[in-house]
Amino acid sequence: MKTNVNFNDFLDAFRNMGRENQFSYEGKQALFEYEEQLEEDLGTEQELDVIGLCCEYAEYDNLNELQQDHTDYPTLEALEEATTVIKIEGTQGFIIRQF
Repeated sequence: MKTNVNFNDFLDAFRNMGRENQFSYEGKQALFEYEEQLEEDLGTEQELDVIGLCCEYAEYDNLNELQQDHTDYPTLEALEEATTVIKIEGTQGFIIRQF
């Protein structure tokens, strides 16, 4: 049995798993929208796995912060060639699929 999840349910799931601080509010919003679009593009329903999302993705406030962890990516374009980058609207931040 499947349940449709809206953004508030998505936030609650993170809170219930003790992961409410894993991503910023805006980051969770961008990740939710990305996952919804991915589901639509693939034509398949996905299971909400908060721990899986926390392991699979990381949020950065800007490129300089990312470069402290990943020195091989001097530009956002180089990063986009290597992995999924989800830009956070209205900020310089983004979420990446970790590699």
